[in-house]
Amino acid sequence: MKITDIKAYPVWVGHRNLCLVKVETDEGLHGWGESGLSSREKAVVGAIDHFREFLIGKDPTRIGAIWQEVYRGQYFEGGRVLTAALSAIDIALWDIAGKALDVPVHRLLGGKQRDRADCFVTSIKPHDASMIAEVQAFVAAGWKTVRLAAGDLGKSDEPTVLDIRKSIADTAAALTELRQEVGASVVLGIDLHHRLSVAEAASFCQKLPPATLDFLEEPIRYQSIEAYRTLRQMTDIPFAIGEECSDKWQFMPLIESGLTNFARIDVCNVGGLTEAMKVAAFAEAHYIDVMPHDPLGPICTAATLQLVAAIPNFFSHEIAPYELRDNEDLSRYFDHVPVVDDCAYPIGDRPGHGVLVNEEAVAACSFKYWEAPRMQKPDGSYTNW
Repeated sequence: MKITDIKAYPVWVGHRNLCLVKVETDEGLHGWGESGLSSREKAVVGAIDHFREFLIGKDPTRIGAIWQEVYRGQYFEGGRVLTAALSAIDIALWDIAGKALDVPVHRLLGGKQRDRADCFVTSIKPHDASMIAEVQAFVAAGWKTVRLAAGDLGKSDEPTVLDIRKSIADTAAALTELRQEVGASVVLGIDLHHRLSVAEAASFCQKLPPATLDFLEEPIRYQSIEAYRTLRQMTDIPFAIGEECSDKWQFMPLIESGLTNFARIDVCNVGGLTEAMKVAAFAEAHYIDVMPHDPLGPICTAATLQLVAAIPNFFSHEIAPYELRDNEDLSRYFDHVPVVDDCAYPIGDRPGHGVLVNEEAVAACSFKYWEAPRMQKPDGSYTNW
């Protein structure tokens, strides 16, 4: 079997762009992958065009060798753009391998260790009474793990003023009340979207009574390990970190130093399933559970579920919150999309990763340039979204 073509489809589906990648072979088999570099999909397509030139003619079943060649095949190896492109190709190759053998990918990764992947749900309500009411409704519906979003998510078409210190105080007060309302058994976390400095994150944590939060997600940017070490000394709340990491080497200091307590692996950015399995194994050796990052499309979810099925150290799977996916007619573009049942994704057994793509419908979609919201401090300077 040989690779005959690699096609990238950066397309607007529902409420966002998806960057889908198809790998074709001379035996009629094909696989689909997805890249996760949101809002910079065109950069990923450019990288895929480069990789396509030397991957045509390769044996698609030599997944590990292809991973190494793509990663190491240039002087400036790695980085988010190149690894995001590699991720999509790698997922597509695993999809081909599963289809060729008529087995789900998780069978090739060692077989499934669970029949369902418990999920967590996210509230994007403002940090006030509306958030508390929504979380209470989630708990009443059976959700055992609930995450809160980082307050004002902003709009992409106009700057949003974010007063960090006021937000810290308001959020801490709301979370304190929320914990009292839902009790101790519900797992609560908050995604701070790496908006804070070390001092701001520490101040936020210190305003919370003990046991208010079960995890703190991405409080600061991950690039400075020393900054995270400093923050670790200033709070005992478990950290959920890693969605920004684009390979095993970036994950390594977070895991080795015990800085992440939940590994936020994103299969569409970390290097695909090949790299994700290595990171998960490294996390297992340090008694760290995987809490996958999955805000993308159905292929990302399906690929992530192959990982989740095959590893022992799994905590909870992200489902797209944002009150948007329910409004999308994904059936126009995809068949066999993973669907949450009783607060969990069932682990399927369809060949490959299981999702089928209507290529004609996808090809008819257009690409829309989209920018993440611009967040500004009260003095007009920019801060992280």
